[in-house]
Amino acid sequence: MADWTLWLEATGALAGAGGLGYAKARAPRVYWSLVGMPVTWGRFTLSYRSTMDVCGLTVQPSGLRAFMTRNVARREVQPVPPKIRRVRGTSTGLRVTLRLPAGLEPHDVIATSERLRHAWGVHSVTVTETKPGYVELRMTGYDVLRRVRMPRKARPHDLIVPVALREDGTAWERDYRAAPMALTLGANHSGKSMYQRNLIKGLAQLPVALVGIDCKRGVEQTAYAPRLSALATTPDDAASLLAVLVAEMEDRFDLLKRHGVSEVWELPAAERPVPVVVLVDEVAELILISSKKDEERRERIVTGLIRLAQMARAVGIHLEICGQRFGSDLGKGATMLRAQLTGRVVHRVNDKQTAEMGLADVAPDSVAVASLIPMERPGTAVVADASGGWSKIRTPETSREEVAAVCRAHAHLVPDLPALEPFRPFVPAQEVPAAGPSLVKPRPVTD
Repeated sequence: MADWTLWLEATGALAGAGGLGYAKARAPRVYWSLVGMPVTWGRFTLSYRSTMDVCGLTVQPSGLRAFMTRNVARREVQPVPPKIRRVRGTSTGLRVTLRLPAGLEPHDVIATSERLRHAWGVHSVTVTETKPGYVELRMTGYDVLRRVRMPRKARPHDLIVPVALREDGTAWERDYRAAPMALTLGANHSGKSMYQRNLIKGLAQLPVALVGIDCKRGVEQTAYAPRLSALATTPDDAASLLAVLVAEMEDRFDLLKRHGVSEVWELPAAERPVPVVVLVDEVAELILISSKKDEERRERIVTGLIRLAQMARAVGIHLEICGQRFGSDLGKGATMLRAQLTGRVVHRVNDKQTAEMGLADVAPDSVAVASLIPMERPGTAVVADASGGWSKIRTPETSREEVAAVCRAHAHLVPDLPALEPFRPFVPAQEVPAAGPSLVKPRPVTD
């Protein structure tokens, strides 16, 4: 009997270890909740003060506190670390809210995030300032970007589109009110097209006008024609379309002047024009020229893009420009246009100079990270804006057919914009299968 008991206990232990190993590889959320989070929480609690001390995140206490410690508590005066205000676990990591003492700033904690990651044995530590004097340490227990799963609550709303997953397990949202103009860079097979698919999928569900400029003969954006208000597939059509958009922008400024307001969001809802999002698939195909006779057309295109990027935010027209490179080698006006694009998303690139084109002027610390994105991680990117902050993200895999189906399902949301009607793409009627012979045999009804 004792042998049977020992055998059952050993079998149960092996099965449990095997189950944990399987969960760690295939269900990391389950493994983190059962094993990783309790272990990390305990390690954090036991080593917090010493870790803060060796990382240089402690300050000398105030005179009153030092006096009370020395004369009342009869203890040695020690440096003071940030106070822990809250610790909570999530399905991907830990969230720790810290109250910074006088003498520390959020940048001090951000600079030591890599040392904190190694000290507590987690995959990554991201530091976010929640309010003056408070920061939140977002510890991620495992690589959430290895298999992207968007949070269930991530839904497009109010010109905010959840596009990708951040390294800390939260959804990264493309907010057109905060960053009305954006630039997306990436080499071939880097996931740039996947990013645009997720963006179009979210925008298609919102009451906005989508304008596509795809000078690769429309091979990328033609599938989304049911939801597009306009589509240009050649540089000549793009030049004409941009001229119409500039005229639309001027008409909207006249509307703002009549109502005595400075942007469309201050207008009454009944008078407010619909937002317009212009999606440029490959900017190089749009503004590069091969002969002198195309110089005049290129000048009109670049001028139109610059005017929209400079002023169109107030009237609800937004630019989303994609390309493999975006520098002075694209010709006159390219650098000026890039300076107007607030949001930056850089996927894997072929050289460091391309990463610097997108990130060096807004978040210099992120250039090295963008230059080291591996080839086997398509969809991984570094996103930054003019505030200097940046995040590492990865878009979920979305098929072209899935996005096209969403566009067909929301084709009724295409707004009525007469100025764009000449550029409205042709949408063939869906074929209805012919009625075949009935396979049901009639049965006579008898009394």
